[in-house]
Amino acid sequence: MTFSKILIANRGEIACRVARTASALGYRTVAVFADADASALHVAACDEAVGLGGNLVGETYLNVEKLLAAARASGADAVHPGYGFLSENAAFAQACLDAGLVFVGPPPAAIDAMGNKAAAKRRMIEAGVPCVPGYQGDDQSDANLAAQAARIGLPVMVKAAAGGGGRGMRLVTAGGDLAEAIRTARDEAANAFGSGELILEKAVVDARHVEIQVFADAHGNVVHLGERDCSVQRRHQKVIEEAPSPAVDGALRGRMGAAAVAAARAIGYVGAGTVEFLLGTDGAFYFLEMNTRLQVEHPVTELITGLDLVAWQLRVAAGENLPLAQDEIRLDGHAIEVRLYAEDPYNGFLPQTGTVAVWQPPSGPGLRVDHGLRQGQAISPYYDPMLAKVIAHGATRVEACRKLARALEDTVVLGPVTNKHFLVRLLRHPAFVAGDATTSFIGDHFPPASLAAPTPSPQHWALAAALLYDHARDQAGALLGGWRNSNPVATLIRLRTGNNRQEVWIDRHADGVMSVTVGGGTFSLRIGPREDAHVRFALDGVWRTAQAHAAADGWLVELDGLAFAFADATHEAPRGADAAGDGTLRAPMDGRIVAVKVATGDAVVRGQTLVVLEAMKMQHQIRAAADGTVASVSVTEGEQVPARAILANVKVTAL
Repeated sequence: MTFSKILIANRGEIACRVARTASALGYRTVAVFADADASALHVAACDEAVGLGGNLVGETYLNVEKLLAAARASGADAVHPGYGFLSENAAFAQACLDAGLVFVGPPPAAIDAMGNKAAAKRRMIEAGVPCVPGYQGDDQSDANLAAQAARIGLPVMVKAAAGGGGRGMRLVTAGGDLAEAIRTARDEAANAFGSGELILEKAVVDARHVEIQVFADAHGNVVHLGERDCSVQRRHQKVIEEAPSPAVDGALRGRMGAAAVAAARAIGYVGAGTVEFLLGTDGAFYFLEMNTRLQVEHPVTELITGLDLVAWQLRVAAGENLPLAQDEIRLDGHAIEVRLYAEDPYNGFLPQTGTVAVWQPPSGPGLRVDHGLRQGQAISPYYDPMLAKVIAHGATRVEACRKLARALEDTVVLGPVTNKHFLVRLLRHPAFVAGDATTSFIGDHFPPASLAAPTPSPQHWALAAALLYDHARDQAGALLGGWRNSNPVATLIRLRTGNNRQEVWIDRHADGVMSVTVGGGTFSLRIGPREDAHVRFALDGVWRTAQAHAAADGWLVELDGLAFAFADATHEAPRGADAAGDGTLRAPMDGRIVAVKVATGDAVVRGQTLVVLEAMKMQHQIRAAADGTVASVSVTEGEQVPARAILANVKVTAL
């Protein structure tokens, strides 16, 4: 099975990751791209690139015919699917083989056996592998699913039978929520994976999510490369992954590894795969699913084993034996990975779009950053909001955790709102540092009150105003009104960020030190050198460093891990009433309208879903903020809308 040119049927960081190893091994690489990705880093990372035309996943990265045509046009003789998209689609794997292409992944039959959660569970039950109680049958009617949920007992998980990554998953704790959970999970699954089939599982409380990395070749050799702990999740999407698991000792690793190897052997598996388990507090483990592909979190395994799993994939695809036997695999130290997302943890983890004004990943011993970002890149609403993976390796878990938290703080990503600050909070939480995190970690330790939207500190306001003042002062002939070199009187600067506004008074002295008054307090502040989106400044005599970038109408400033976009509002007219307060519903981000559930004249109640918007592979329920009557609906199903677009107006019922 010789091949020389690999088409990477994916995008973003995983396409860059595959291209890096493939090129190092002497292969030529071909990228594919949607219109929104024409200038993306993964396109430049490959030797050649073919445009797919369009932006929606169904017309680009999920379009088998276009991908095969791209392989033909470029002369590629192999396809690497990455993860997500078509990586676990048996029909795609078969189509590649039928087209004479080497598919860098398992045989279609193995994907078919394990890629569907329902079929996989039935197979594992037959093989005697312990599984979570549930329902994985063919009757997909709402009535039957409701009856099965009642039999299983709440809480119950509704899960897409195809795919993964938290898409099409809902936790149901109250019977009245089941019907909506089934509907939204089915819709999300059909859009993301092309199948709306669902399974039900009993929700295992306070469990750990532990997965075993397996590898098999075409000669009957199967090994495992230890486990990864992926317990820290939100919305069933992994947030932090680490290897090895703090809850797994050598004996348990042996038992779980043996079960995973047996599962792979049972289906004639070839290539990289992951067998996922729920691990109870009593040491019992239950099969969840098998991912027949490379995982997002594979870097932590690479860092503790010293192996390149993509290189192993390519060698196995070329017909070679596994490079190592089970007794030759060693685990060294500890590795932890976080997923840096364009999302707002302090606004319901809402995905964010926007332009990455500054991107500077951290570097240093034991650090690794997998990403597909370019400075100036627009984050679109069409794809997953993950920006990068930041990974740290240390001799101990505590060292890895400490290095990763510092690496995140040193990461410069200014523009769209990200989860960076929240990730640092997770890594430094005593329960996580102690290794006690389960799948309920975020819910237990970060209640809604702890996720309230933060506001800028006085130091934020002071630094932003000083930067604005200093920058304008440096522009010959561009001084703001009232500013002068001698500056005998304090200058008023009004700043705005989001819904927050602040007046700041600056009195600059002859020696360059500024007296900055914010909210009744006064700071002594000196602006030092600015370089590579960093600014040195002395606040009351203590020199510090902040991340800062001059934007069109102000400054992007990150201090103490919190980033805000400050705009100069000195000469703005006074604000009018906020339209959202009188019944105007707006799109929280760019997205596509997948459902309009009301019409003009309908009576609605507070919390009722009026419009469903899909963005970044997730569906978002746009709900009425108060009781009232629908005055107008401004969108239709299938329409693409920008952020802040008016979706509907509700005439609020007078109290």
